[in-house]
Amino acid sequence: MSGPAGWPDRVVLATANPDKAAELAALVAENAPGVELVARPSGLAEVEESGHSLVENARLKAAAVAATTGLPALADDTGLEVAALGGAPGIYAARYAGEGASYADNVTKLLTELARGGAVDPPARSARFVTVALLRFPDGGEVVGEGAVAGHIAPAPLGGLGFGYDPVFVPEEGDGRTFAELAAAEKHTLSHRARAVAALSGALRALVG
Repeated sequence: MSGPAGWPDRVVLATANPDKAAELAALVAENAPGVELVARPSGLAEVEESGHSLVENARLKAAAVAATTGLPALADDTGLEVAALGGAPGIYAARYAGEGASYADNVTKLLTELARGGAVDPPARSARFVTVALLRFPDGGEVVGEGAVAGHIAPAPLGGLGFGYDPVFVPEEGDGRTFAELAAAEKHTLSHRARAVAALSGALRALVG
């Protein structure tokens, strides 16, 4: 059944990452107030992200949760493309420093690799965040939205907000602060995940006319 702004009445969050789940919940509430969000089943094992693209990884997660719950499932996958590193870490951003790596581990490896390559000034440290948000239905249908934001990698972590690479990502459209220095409301005006959810919401509205 179609709910607010073309969204289903009830949606289960497919991500196993609590930080991403909280941010997705806030973004869905902004784009489609009234949608009932259901937590990912606690007993469901994490889905191996074995896809070769952001869409494939988001689909794997959403499809597993939709099949288990019988509800439409919302998943996202995010990549960080750093020009000086040939586009790395790309789709492997969450496990750049290895399986089970912490946010700090990944940031440390990123800064180490950039320093090793001699990328010092912002143009040489240009980067792009890309997110795919995918809503998967139990019958196998799906709707996809994509969002991106350009920026550069700061020389050292700044700010205590956000998660992941937020402390070192400086958005091009911002005022020089990293994502981790922005309040959630500020970050949502220009982040890759906010744009992906907005694009998904627009696609859903288009489906219902």
